Amino acid sequence: MPASTISVSQRVKTSNTLPEAKANARTTLRKQLREARRALSPQQQRDAAQGVVKQLCSLNFLIEANTIAGYLVNDGEVDLKDYIEMQWQAPQAKQFALPVLHPICKGHLLFLSYTQHTALVKNKYNIEEPALVCPSVIPTSQCDVILMPLVGFDTNGNRLGMGGGYYDRTLAFTQRNVYPQKNISSNKPKLVGIAHDMQEVEALPVASWDVPLDAIVTPTRTLIFNTAE
Repeated sequence: MPASTISVSQRVKTSNTLPEAKANARTTLRKQLREARRALSPQQQRDAAQGVVKQLCSLNFLIEANTIAGYLVNDGEVDLKDYIEMQWQAPQAKQFALPVLHPICKGHLLFLSYTQHTALVKNKYNIEEPALVCPSVIPTSQCDVILMPLVGFDTNGNRLGMGGGYYDRTLAFTQRNVYPQKNISSNKPKLVGIAHDMQEVEALPVASWDVPLDAIVTPTRTLIFNTAE
């Protein structure tokens, strides 16, 4: 395990309700972290992207993965463009996928194949995504790893997103407390949050529907959770 990789074996349990005070705290924290992220200079963003590439390239589960879902940069997120293009050019190229707003199941995502030739369109949030072509859909359970953007994180593997709940709804099937009767270990994607170091907080105000992460990667370190899986 690289020196910059930290293994974490325990999480803070999430609550079953979201009181008004906690909801307000999440909203305030989301606003502050987004503003700080957008305030990073172009050079700081480039340095962050290069640091994340180095971290990702050292992770065995990514090296062994066949299908990886990523994202296209938005709102000051860490840009994965260099990592994706590097993997496209590798001798054993990976299959990449990008999230697309589900046209039928509102509030959910689909994942579509992403190559150098994929036609992109802008969704209602002005974020580029692959044009919806049914043969390009990759079932979420067939993604070995999903690299996810986030607004904030803590060292217990908790993720604060943009507030739409798209990833949490789409990935709810990975949680045993949602489908306790199913053995999900064989088709559960590894969930990896990508973040700037400055997006870390001491403890996120979590909600019962938040899907925890298996790992968090920043420009300077990698946090690994669920080491038993």
